[in-house]
Amino acid sequence: MNRLIVTLCACALFGCASDQSSSNATTPDAQTATQPAAQISAKPAAPAKEGSSMQLGNFSVSLAVKDLAASRAFYEKLGFRSIDGDAKTWLILQNDSCTIGLFQGMFPKNSLTFNPGWDRKGNTLPEFTDVRDIQRALRERGLSPEPAADESTDGPAFFALTDPDGNPVLVDQHVPRPRK
Repeated sequence: MNRLIVTLCACALFGCASDQSSSNATTPDAQTATQPAAQISAKPAAPAKEGSSMQLGNFSVSLAVKDLAASRAFYEKLGFRSIDGDAKTWLILQNDSCTIGLFQGMFPKNSLTFNPGWDRKGNTLPEFTDVRDIQRALRERGLSPEPAADESTDGPAFFALTDPDGNPVLVDQHVPRPRK
C-alpha cells in the first residue's frame, strides 16, 4: 500500500510536470544554467567512488502539509503555479526548474525524491544510470537501502534510504532499465 501511495505521488510530481506549457520554457542554455548537474547529463554515470558525484535523476521535494490551501497560497506568493492535483489533499507546483508536491494527510514527513530515467518534465531519457546500479554503488559506500530494489529485475523499481536526521530519501525509477 505504501509503495502504491509513493508511486502515485511520484508519478504526480513528475509525470504531470510534462503537461507544463511550453510558454514557460526558457532557452536551452538558460535551462542548462539553472538545472542541477544530475538533470543536465543524459550519459550513464560510472559506478561512483566515494566522494564523487552520482547521477540520481530528476529531483523534487514532497512536503507533508497541515493546511493545503494555506501552503498553496504561500508557495504561489513565491511564484509557484499549480500544474496538477486534486486541490483537496495534494497539489504539484512548479517555479522555473523547481517542483514541489504538497500532500495533506498522505505522508508523515517531508521527503526527497530522485527519479532515474526522467528529465525535469517527466520525459524518459535515452541513457541514464539504472536504479539498481545506483543502489549497488550506494551499498558499496556502506549504505543500506530499506526497502531495496530487486536487482534481478529490469523494469521500474525503487529503494529508500533514511538520512542521519531521519529524513526519507526515495530513489524511484518509473521506466525500464536503459538498453545498452
